[in-house]
Amino acid sequence: MALTLAGLTADRPLGLRVLTGDDLLDRPIGWVHPTELTDPQAFLEGGELLLTTGLALDEETSPAYVRRLVEAGVAGLGFGVGLSHDEVPHALVSTAASVGFPVLEVPRETPFIAITRAVSRAVAADEYATTVRIGRAQQELTRTAVGKGGPPGVLRKLAKLVDGWVLLFDRTTVTEAAPASARAYGASLREELERLRTGTRAFSLDGEEVVLQTLDTSARRVLAVGTAAPLDTAARHIVNTAVSVLSLALEQDRAQAAARQALRSGLLELLVGGQGELASRVLTTSGGEAPDAPWSVLVFAGTPASRRKLLAALEGEPVFAARWGASVVAFGSGTVVDIVAAAALHIGGLYGGVAGPVSAADFAAGLEQAELAAQVAEAEDKILVSAAEHTGRGLLSLIDPVVAQAFAHGALAPLREHDATGRGDLESSLRCWLEHHGHWDVAAARLGVHRHTLRNRITKVAELLGRDLDSPGVRAELWVALQA
Repeated sequence: MALTLAGLTADRPLGLRVLTGDDLLDRPIGWVHPTELTDPQAFLEGGELLLTTGLALDEETSPAYVRRLVEAGVAGLGFGVGLSHDEVPHALVSTAASVGFPVLEVPRETPFIAITRAVSRAVAADEYATTVRIGRAQQELTRTAVGKGGPPGVLRKLAKLVDGWVLLFDRTTVTEAAPASARAYGASLREELERLRTGTRAFSLDGEEVVLQTLDTSARRVLAVGTAAPLDTAARHIVNTAVSVLSLALEQDRAQAAARQALRSGLLELLVGGQGELASRVLTTSGGEAPDAPWSVLVFAGTPASRRKLLAALEGEPVFAARWGASVVAFGSGTVVDIVAAAALHIGGLYGGVAGPVSAADFAAGLEQAELAAQVAEAEDKILVSAAEHTGRGLLSLIDPVVAQAFAHGALAPLREHDATGRGDLESSLRCWLEHHGHWDVAAARLGVHRHTLRNRITKVAELLGRDLDSPGVRAELWVALQA
């Protein structure tokens, strides 16, 4: 921390006496400059403690002299008595008091060089402390970036090092925040983000100092740092270090993600080409693990942004997902349909088809069926259509209409009789549930009811029909009946 006027006057051996500006002694001293010039402005940068014996000063010239020092941004004046003047000129003291300028009386016994040495030692100590702080911070940020912390860890570390909050933006969207509550600043910064093209922008926000800094990445990323006071020299260096390591880490993550997607797309090509064993070996060698067959195969179409969000949402899930042309293909076993459909429902703007379960050998056929079902889903504005459902519609053309309607009447009669009493809406619930491949959350959202309500309705359907709705054959029959 820089030496202040208060710190200097506290050095008793110097014997300094405060004449004016008692309430301004918290001013930091940038350096010490002895001079007898009456107008030293051209040789000053601001923040200096000026030392003089007043050789060219008197009661008449002192007021203008003080005002020139204030204009130059001088931190304070040390006036040596016992040489040119027995005491500090009264006009100088009164003018300094009126304009709020600190004046220190330097006794004859205290040489100016002693003051210079005291300030020099303090400046050197401050610079050393700053260097040590910067060095340690650089090491901590680098270790965090290359370790398990990654970009989120770097943000948390940076917020701690500058004693503030940090946000990472992708364009104007907050992607990371430290602490998490800092996300609340995101909307307030949007206008400033739109003004910033590249480089740095600093401004005040609700009494805090905010610095925006663009990152050197292929995507438009911006780092925002907010602190209660302006960043000091060390903090600015620390932020610059964070910008560098974040840029490298994010580009590395992007490159790794692109490589993973390319690998997955290549594995899909192997599966479609009937090279299931080779695809499995490549996946295992690269550190992955193929889901156990048979697989449900899903294909989702939509906007590029929606497809990117879907791929990101499926990262870490027990699902194999990859780009396939203008679609996203996902497959897996167990609850894969529920997982993918729930993600697509949350994102919105996606239309999907599902086929299977299929073996690795039949993957290409399953993919083709899912693609056709996805086209139907897009045409009918549905989130998900199953291949079985789509195929079932085509079967109706092979059945005599009278026979089909008689079959439908007999199969659905218990539900229609129940619905006619006003005790429920079982037929439409069954239709929606089958349309969405038995996915509870999606079907319930379409119906506008809670999923538990839908479960109760489907349980009632099974009870009234005396059929096992978990059987694919039963579902197919009921779907044909509903279509008829």
